[in-house]
Amino acid sequence: MRDKRVLTGDRPTGELHLGHYVGSLQNRVRLQHDCESFFIIADLHVLSTRPEKRHVAQIGHHIRQIVLDYLAVGIDPEKSTIFVQSAIPGTYQLNLLFEMLVSVPRLERVPTIKEMAANAHLDSLPFGLLGYPVLQAADILLPRAHLVPVSKDNEAHVEVTREIARKFNRLYGEVFPEPQAVLGELLVGTDGKAKASKSRGNVITLSDDAETVREKVRRMYTDPRRVRPDIPGRVEGNPVFIYHEAFNEDRAQVAELKDRYRQGKVGDVEVKRLLARAINRFLDPIRMRRRRYAAQPGLVQDILRDGNRRMREEAAQTMSVVYDAMGLPGPDAAAGAGYPAASPAES
Repeated sequence: MRDKRVLTGDRPTGELHLGHYVGSLQNRVRLQHDCESFFIIADLHVLSTRPEKRHVAQIGHHIRQIVLDYLAVGIDPEKSTIFVQSAIPGTYQLNLLFEMLVSVPRLERVPTIKEMAANAHLDSLPFGLLGYPVLQAADILLPRAHLVPVSKDNEAHVEVTREIARKFNRLYGEVFPEPQAVLGELLVGTDGKAKASKSRGNVITLSDDAETVREKVRRMYTDPRRVRPDIPGRVEGNPVFIYHEAFNEDRAQVAELKDRYRQGKVGDVEVKRLLARAINRFLDPIRMRRRRYAAQPGLVQDILRDGNRRMREEAAQTMSVVYDAMGLPGPDAAAGAGYPAASPAES
């Protein structure tokens, strides 16, 4: 399947968390062995909700943390291209061209856009945030990706990309594949009220130490009707059991806990203690690898330098095909050059 290409990534707004792992990271690790994989650190997307300079100043630190998270979960830079969005000139070029192919009402129907604005406490919708899916389409189609590992809430963004690809191909010829979303699970936040999200602070990060994990699990939302351990509890939709299902490899233990919980024969304290132990057991090798990579000076910079170079080469090839298909001279042509002379009937 190396003839298939994968593109997905993350905004550098903080360290990655268990929701990222369930939603996308585990699929990336799996696909990198069979597909040509491109993983983007989407720093330009940060500006759509955090344009202030104090936030921009933090991006470099967050980029380093994300690369370390990638390496720790098993993404191999020898098999995958890890790059920074703003380092690729083709990103800006293709985004501008794609903006001509989609309407404002279509973008306003993307369900996550208003949610992102609300989470960022924005009073109005910035043009860049409205165009977020268009920039994502440029990210995906610049390496001409076939597969996009995302969590379920981002499926609508991939559909916009598919529509843009279809319209471009209809207007100018077959250039882009119509990418397919590879859906991961949507992990509920530790507060039980929404998905796991850095902006909501309801996450367990991949780099949290064991004690931090125990404390976050201790505070997790559970069945509010259970004021005593001997009261039968609800397992379905209970965040503690959702996390048990996702991260506790002892399936017999999970089944037993569910049965006892429904009967009112186990307390939340024990259920959470066993969950914290399971999550720490899951995270231990990730934390160990992360520490090892973090101790290597210059490693992250070398990975990004190589990844940016590889992606710039891919982007240049794509943009050459795009400009040729559209009949545009492209940015490297002399002023006015590249357009065919108009025929008498057209002039």
